[in-house]
Amino acid sequence: MSFIRSLGSSAQAVYRLILTDHQLDAAGLARRLDLSETEVHAALDELCVLRLLRRSEEIPGEAPGSLRPVDPRVGLPTLLQHNEAFLERSRREFEQNQEAIARMLAEFTEPRTAGDSYRTEYLTGVVTVQARLEELSLGCAVECRTLNPGGAQSAASLEASKPLDRQLLERGVAMKTIYLDSLRNDRTTTDYADWLTNLGGEVRTAPSLPLRMLIFDGETALVPIDPAHTRAGAVQITGPGVLAALMALFDRIWVDATPISNPTERDDHGLSAQERELLRLLSQGLTDEAAGKSLGLSLRTVRRMMADLMERLGAHSRFEAGLHAGRRGWL
Repeated sequence: MSFIRSLGSSAQAVYRLILTDHQLDAAGLARRLDLSETEVHAALDELCVLRLLRRSEEIPGEAPGSLRPVDPRVGLPTLLQHNEAFLERSRREFEQNQEAIARMLAEFTEPRTAGDSYRTEYLTGVVTVQARLEELSLGCAVECRTLNPGGAQSAASLEASKPLDRQLLERGVAMKTIYLDSLRNDRTTTDYADWLTNLGGEVRTAPSLPLRMLIFDGETALVPIDPAHTRAGAVQITGPGVLAALMALFDRIWVDATPISNPTERDDHGLSAQERELLRLLSQGLTDEAAGKSLGLSLRTVRRMMADLMERLGAHSRFEAGLHAGRRGWL
């Protein structure tokens, strides 16, 4: 992942001190700088990534297990050049994105023929959305596909959905539903999933889902007006081009999702799909709270998972955990 390489205040202090006395270990640096050893380890990791410290294993003739500072007259200009190159790439990407957006705006504001028209309708409030869901369900003839992110639904909500679900399945409509992996631990949801599969529906789970979405017969889709506040309402979308994209998104998630009847598996590194997704979300800069929301997990559970991953990686800090995870191919 490309990023501007910034030198934090603790890393600066550690680098300055090591330049004057490179025999100091982490405990000595912590005492001299009034930092915790955890903060010092994180700073050392940061300096290694920025190539301002080199591990002794990289230096011929050096004893293993120590760190040596790179001369600032060499390391700092290199860091500056990297950041300048990154900013130049970002500027070019921004210009390219602006051009792409301008082309899309031109495309969608030009007059359209009847064959490629599309339409959106805004449905405000839960009651309005529920009424439209009933209408679309009654008219559905072939297939209904659903993405269900977020936490567990109440037993009352799931019971209320059963009559429409039963009608669809009894008419021979194929139902494909994807929940979050975290809902495997919710008895109410798993009981509902068992009920649905016993009637012929298909239910799978995935570590995270991009948004709530329902697609009826590949012709009409409902998505939230605001994915962060789904009770605000929904947008109904029709049109072959947009629906083809939404169907492709669903298919891509469906292929990787795990049938609810199968246990989730761990990869060759011993990671669950949920753990891999947590590492990916945190590496993108999401907070523990935001990552938990995406995974349908509580903040406490996310922090417990991350502490377990750090222990397995032998890491003393989040920064060090990210480095070790990358080196081991976990990311």
